[in-house]
Amino acid sequence: MKLIIQIPCYNEEENLMSALDALPKTVPGIDEIEYLIINDGSKDNTVQVARDWGVDHIVSFRRNRGLAFGFMAGIDAALRAGADIIVNTDADNQYCAEDIEKIVAPIVEGKADYVIGERPIDETEHFSKMKKRLQHIGSWTVRVASGTDVPDAPSGFRAISREAALHMNVINNYTYTLETIIQAGHNRTAITNVKVRTNPETRPSRLFKSIPAYIKRSSATIIRAFMMYKPLKFFFVLGSIFLLGAFALGIRYIVYMCLGEGTGHVQSLILTAILALMGFMAVLIGLLGDVIAANRKIIEDIQYHVRRIDYRVDNIENKKTDSAEREQK
Repeated sequence: MKLIIQIPCYNEEENLMSALDALPKTVPGIDEIEYLIINDGSKDNTVQVARDWGVDHIVSFRRNRGLAFGFMAGIDAALRAGADIIVNTDADNQYCAEDIEKIVAPIVEGKADYVIGERPIDETEHFSKMKKRLQHIGSWTVRVASGTDVPDAPSGFRAISREAALHMNVINNYTYTLETIIQAGHNRTAITNVKVRTNPETRPSRLFKSIPAYIKRSSATIIRAFMMYKPLKFFFVLGSIFLLGAFALGIRYIVYMCLGEGTGHVQSLILTAILALMGFMAVLIGLLGDVIAANRKIIEDIQYHVRRIDYRVDNIENKKTDSAEREQK
């Protein structure tokens, strides 16, 4: 069984070496370990540090493409390199590398296909009270949207089986952490969490630049994913709110009519009609979205089978190349 540990990097020259040195050389149940760096348009010597260390694979962009794009590029490269399990961790050495053994174990044992490393958020000293509260609220929202019980949704420390990776897609440009959990819950992927440790902070988070920005972008990601994977439920709830408002205002207008005061409340009648129309429109959009979601499932299934063929061919070619190189030597 082959494990590839991938690390997204953006100007990580100072921290990358310590993060790489901490990575395990052996893991129980794993026959082969390789290391992959995603250079997301770094302007420093991140790539050279990785090469000097002896990283097996480097995916490099000329300009910064964002964490979500880099994550999926790493997944693609790892699958093409024949990974059976992919572990994603951070270049700033935030997560304790010794716990890679723990997050890989459920996949090796056949108990899960997707494992999230659960950080001790409340005990993490460099997290402010507001950040801890937001992390909990965000994780709760993702649990509701995904139907999973993941306690630390924003955690980037995770292990993914080859089968789960073949099904994975990320649409948003901000982060993969939230959307992939909602997607996994929708696809009925066997997902679990494992408690992991964290190291002292080496640099401020680049994803969590400010509380308002974090709330705005994370909320947009969750809402968009929920609309994509559960459109009927989302728009039915939204439509129900409008219809309940219309019903309440309609009853109010009828009461005033019975009291002979209806002429002074025509605005309520107009608002009732507008809310009722909005409610019916939302429900119709939900039904249309549900049909589109059904078509998307078919497309994802086709994509899954195409990926299996594509990556299998690449693996065969890579093995032939390796064999030829060994023969020449």
